[in-house]
Amino acid sequence: MIRLGDRLREERKRKGYTVEEVAKATKIRIGFLDSIEKGDYKSLPSAAYVQGFVKNYVEFLGLPSKELMALFRREFDEKEHLGVLPTSFTSPKDIVVNQVRIRQTILLVGVGLLAIVMYIFFQYRAAIFSPSLNIDSPKENMVVNSQAITVSGKTEPNVTVTVNGFPALVDDSGNFKKDITVFAGSTTIAVKAVNNFGKISSLERHITVINR
Repeated sequence: MIRLGDRLREERKRKGYTVEEVAKATKIRIGFLDSIEKGDYKSLPSAAYVQGFVKNYVEFLGLPSKELMALFRREFDEKEHLGVLPTSFTSPKDIVVNQVRIRQTILLVGVGLLAIVMYIFFQYRAAIFSPSLNIDSPKENMVVNSQAITVSGKTEPNVTVTVNGFPALVDDSGNFKKDITVFAGSTTIAVKAVNNFGKISSLERHITVINR
């Protein structure tokens, strides 16, 4: 059975047209016309374009459109022709490169969003959480034989610390120290840390003071 491309080529030659002349008259690229005559539809753009090109070519040559378009549909398997652009523009290598670029873009966007979230968290975590607070000295249930002791520990920078209600010195690293006077017997030392957002952390140490 004669193929559509053969029929078109024969009719073109019978009427004395060159491919260049047909291209100029139909506004269809020479390469596309050549592919149609060869039946190489996969080298053409999407299905809608292929059908339009064939129909224009058939009508230009004055051939029966209904008959030849039916022949075209039998030859053309749309399910196997999924490209939107000519295959020369959508090679497997190009597809892989595009997929890699998309993944890289998604990764960069994800990293950027994570960085923004982490920045906001660290900037405003003090408004959500109470400041950290540790007492290094004295230890819990410690027995001391002096009424003058030093309370020391660590919290966060820019935090106000009080020991038994008296302000303690806090350095840029969050270390604090306060000298206090205690009395003989069981004594409770209360340490409180307050950040700029009013969040509070409190700890106590229970010690025993004995007379020398």
